[in-house]
Amino acid sequence: MSNKGESSSTNSPAASSVNREHSQASEQQQTAHNPQLDSPIRGPTLSTSTSSFEALDPHDPNLSKLATKMFRKTEEYITNELQTPIEDYQLLENMNRATIGKYSDMRQIAQNLSVSTAELSVKFQALIPLMQQIDEISDTVDKLEAAAYKLDAYSIALENRVKSVLQRKTHI
Repeated sequence: MSNKGESSSTNSPAASSVNREHSQASEQQQTAHNPQLDSPIRGPTLSTSTSSFEALDPHDPNLSKLATKMFRKTEEYITNELQTPIEDYQLLENMNRATIGKYSDMRQIAQNLSVSTAELSVKFQALIPLMQQIDEISDTVDKLEAAAYKLDAYSIALENRVKSVLQRKTHI
């Protein structure tokens, strides 16, 4: 693409002379060495810029609008790309806080269970002698019941003997 300024300047001999002078001046600027830009350690520095932007050249306004729009959209894209991990880290941070709270609650419950278990163990140890007494009483009751059955059986047998003796006496 060429603009109107370039086509008119290339047609006249004066314009081509100005263009030559301009290109010679730009070559001198490129080859001129500025010692202030040199690195004290690495020596002379070379420009890595590939921009063809010249401050005094007229620009296409449509191109400028499109470039501005592109840079704005690129900024939005990069901002959103950087915002996503931040949101992820915030979510992880909130999840970690919730997990810390849950683990704290579970730790408190476990401590309460441990205390309750220890108290129950002490109470059980206190009940062991009473349970032994209950077992001894139960054994004694079992023996007493067995003796009562034997006594009942003996009394029935004795009663039957007495009845049989009385019946013999009445028959005689």
